[in-house]
Amino acid sequence: MANEAFLRISNIVKEFDGHRAVDNVSIDIAKGEVFALLGSSGCGKTTLLRMLAGFETPTSGTIRLDGRDLADLPPYVRPMNMMFQSYALFPHLTVFDNIAFGLRREGLPPAEVDQRVAAMLKLVQLGPYAKRKPHQLSGGQQQRVALARSLAKKPQLLLLDEPLGALDKKLREETQIELANIIHDVGVTCVMVTHDQEEAMTMASRIAVMSEGRFLQVGAPAEIYETPATRFVADFIGNVNLMEGTLVVDEADHVVVDCGDVRHRVGHGITGTRGMAVTVALRPEKIRIRRDAPTSPDDGVNRAHGTVRDVAYFGSFTVYHLQMASGRVLKISQSNVERQPGAPLQAGDPAWASWSDRSQVVLTQ
Repeated sequence: MANEAFLRISNIVKEFDGHRAVDNVSIDIAKGEVFALLGSSGCGKTTLLRMLAGFETPTSGTIRLDGRDLADLPPYVRPMNMMFQSYALFPHLTVFDNIAFGLRREGLPPAEVDQRVAAMLKLVQLGPYAKRKPHQLSGGQQQRVALARSLAKKPQLLLLDEPLGALDKKLREETQIELANIIHDVGVTCVMVTHDQEEAMTMASRIAVMSEGRFLQVGAPAEIYETPATRFVADFIGNVNLMEGTLVVDEADHVVVDCGDVRHRVGHGITGTRGMAVTVALRPEKIRIRRDAPTSPDDGVNRAHGTVRDVAYFGSFTVYHLQMASGRVLKISQSNVERQPGAPLQAGDPAWASWSDRSQVVLTQ
């Protein structure tokens, strides 16, 4: 990746009144990559994006785009465009004129402006809406106009600040893939900021999970979700059962962790020693729930017995809360593969949960 770095962020620090909003962050981003900065409010992701755009000056460190140091370049000279959550469309201009605005300010010939705007309208599938004003469009259509305006100037780098935050949940889900496809088709390098894990996992080729100004883990969406590096990452990305326990068996190909009312056999080794405190992360969808005890000879590992405390039906899946004897609650998510299942589990029913030894991750930090 080092030789292919199109955007190189090196040891960036940003301090506000002695507080480090961004704390010594470094990352290489390849040309054409969609890279997501994911984290909760105040983690430093927007500050980092604003430094890329030139709206904030780093306290220390360097940012290089295609080999060029951006330190002395003001925002309006940088070869990038930033799309804000509010879209910032001009309400008095038509869709066509909103997209053309930046091109005209650059002094492009009218024929070239018309050609490029037409290409952008075709790209975002808004040709029939060229003469409408922003208030005559839906939220998703306004978002595509803002994207078209950002891409019209052919930026080397596209910055997205919570790009779908203004949309309702259903429209946001529909627009995620649509937006990702447009960015992919154009081939522009993109850095996006979001607090929405689903948005990051749908749109980005890589994700950096941020907390307190630092990167806790950087990787592909599947890597971040399936093999989180820390408790924070495991808990921040998706739903998870986190169980504290003690490492009682430590072999090269498997470990056993005693979590009190649950014993986990995990089908991979870890860097650890017997007796050390660890945390087992187990995703709800990896667990099977049933009325009868599992029949496999598993020496009592990777199973739990309890009482169904709550049942929540979400259409495509059902969430169960299984309360064990200790009072600990196990969250279980089960796909609804049958339209009318026979005798579904109800609150108050005794039940067994089980999972394979490839389902868990053992966390040491």
